[in-house]
Amino acid sequence: MGSTDNSMAVFAKADKYLMKTGVPFSPVVITKAQGTRLYDSSGNSILDFTSGQMSSLLGHSHPEIVEVVRQYVSELDHLLSNMITQPVVDLAERLARFLPAPLVKSFFLNTGSESTEAAIKMAKCYTGKFEIVAFAASYHGLTQGAGSATYSAGRQKGGPCIPGQLAFPAPYAYRSPFRKPDGSYDWETEMDFGWSMIDRQSVGSLAAFIMEPILSTGGILDLPKGYLKRMCEECRKRGMLIIMDEAQTGVGRTGRMFAFEHEEVVPDILCLSKTLGCGLPLASVSTTTEIERGCKEAGFLWLTTHLNDPLPAAVGNKVLEIVERDAICDRAVERGAQLRQGLIKLQQKYWCIGDIRGRGLLQGIEIISDPQTRAPGPGLGQAVSDWAMARGLSCNIVNLPGMGGVFRLAPPVTVTAKEIDEGLAIMDEAFGHVLSTAVV
Repeated sequence: MGSTDNSMAVFAKADKYLMKTGVPFSPVVITKAQGTRLYDSSGNSILDFTSGQMSSLLGHSHPEIVEVVRQYVSELDHLLSNMITQPVVDLAERLARFLPAPLVKSFFLNTGSESTEAAIKMAKCYTGKFEIVAFAASYHGLTQGAGSATYSAGRQKGGPCIPGQLAFPAPYAYRSPFRKPDGSYDWETEMDFGWSMIDRQSVGSLAAFIMEPILSTGGILDLPKGYLKRMCEECRKRGMLIIMDEAQTGVGRTGRMFAFEHEEVVPDILCLSKTLGCGLPLASVSTTTEIERGCKEAGFLWLTTHLNDPLPAAVGNKVLEIVERDAICDRAVERGAQLRQGLIKLQQKYWCIGDIRGRGLLQGIEIISDPQTRAPGPGLGQAVSDWAMARGLSCNIVNLPGMGGVFRLAPPVTVTAKEIDEGLAIMDEAFGHVLSTAVV
């Protein structure tokens, strides 16, 4: 059976046995992932500009991580959740070295949804309150608590959300109606408006604001300078905790170890996932000794099957070691600047690129269908994405109602300058081809 026939057979079985969960299948069958490359069943090489599910920070199958997995899967994989192991303690200690004071206490889970779910419950336990505020373009997961604080997608047909969920205007500089007389984004007035709405809706039980320092699924919405600091001040005024969800921005991708460090603020609870495990299922929740004390007194319970499992903890410890040793933050700055400059050149060449935003190696480009009205161009963007994939580049585009089609470009930070140029060249060809054939 040839590779094409085999792919057709795999897709036929996938269609028969795999339940659709709202996300369409990719048009290729992937058989191998190595470094910054994916390989399909026909042997074609595909440059990965999404780091898998925005997770493989150090590339796929990093040899040192492979060795850690090999060692621990044969020696110390999974135990009763309350058993202490060296890898878990080592990871907690190493993570604490990177965390700003007073963040020092951590525990480890599997996914981003699980970490934000736990963080929300912690905030409620510690404060004795129940209202949770989140951005209107947020994505914190789709489990009950995390999903109730997610406004960008997934809210339909799931029944009532958890009581006390309040939405705050997302800082969408490109499309916000809040403008100064010169036309620039007036985020200060927008923030005042947002808090006035929260204060009117609240029943006096504001527990926490959960936020991403760059809203990724919401369209790579980077916060304006000064925004995060002011937001934290407003939360403090109201006695609210600040939960920072750095699933995609954490562990060096934006050029700092944590993206909140760009504003020199410190959250009360920090959630990491995706990049911490470099593609393996690992998440963390970190907080202060004081919040741990309050949660304990309130009877906080978080017990899951894979709480503090040693195998993924050993992987996370190795990831942090590599990030520090190989100056991954500096690499993200350098390669991110190269990617950004290349995207600016594409924007100057193609009218359908309306906006470019992001930090380090988390960059977004918003596609429009009309340069005068800035009407979203999700169909155009999807065509570019499909053409690029066919030519050997995986670049994810988010098409959500009320938002334009936005490419999320997040290559592994181990990407080379040559590979950045290769990806930009494929995108250039893709835009050129689609615009020359599209009926807009």
